[in-house]
Amino acid sequence: MRKLSGVIGIIVVLVFPGMIMAQAGLTIAYPDFYPFFTRKDNGEMAGFFYEIISEALDKRMGVTVHWRQMPWKRCQEEVRAGRYDAMITVPTPERSTYCLTHQDPLYLKKMVLFTYAGHPDLDRIRTIESVRDIKAMGYSVVTYSGNGWHDKHISSLGIPSWETSEVHNVWKMLAAGRGDLAIEWPAGARLGMEKAGVRDKIIDTGIALQSMPFHLMIHNGSGYTRILNQFNRTINDMAGDGTMTGILGAYGITSF
Repeated sequence: MRKLSGVIGIIVVLVFPGMIMAQAGLTIAYPDFYPFFTRKDNGEMAGFFYEIISEALDKRMGVTVHWRQMPWKRCQEEVRAGRYDAMITVPTPERSTYCLTHQDPLYLKKMVLFTYAGHPDLDRIRTIESVRDIKAMGYSVVTYSGNGWHDKHISSLGIPSWETSEVHNVWKMLAAGRGDLAIEWPAGARLGMEKAGVRDKIIDTGIALQSMPFHLMIHNGSGYTRILNQFNRTINDMAGDGTMTGILGAYGITSF
């Protein structure tokens, strides 16, 4: 009887792998970074990335999702090692060596230039039009550890950078003049400034440099890579039926 039940188990795994994966659950490593994702005091998850993923995977595709919070740099290390299935981030050549993803971004994050109040070169900073202008003018940029966009577009050009392990500390460092600029998404930046207690010490220049395409990236050794095409169709359905607009609107975000 044991042999028979074992054989039946093997057959189920081979014939219905999607069902087994859905029951086991996809584990996503994430940093605490409201309004993208966070855990409330009562233990419940919140954030618009969390809600998008939950709607697409849990509700529409029947895939259980488990969330594991840790610093962003460690998120990448854990997924790279295959200890967790996935993360939500911007595809880069380096991340693509160990992850697969879907075709269309689930969100485009506009990157805007910030500086500190009272910067002696404020008028000159307001003339910046590109990342290369930052280098030409000799300014430094404050960021957080593991920021792939920064590594690709800022550090790679030799622009001086100052790093912190916690995202909200970027704004404390900038407010203290420990760098000239920060480049971030305005909605997230405002919340980070409020958490750091320095909102009145930071200036949003309104200068948009680029947009960051966020994707669900799954380790290439995970069985869940097979859901990526369906996930892509699902997020496009959500954009078409108004679900994306509703989720983002609840967080005061008017475009995606």
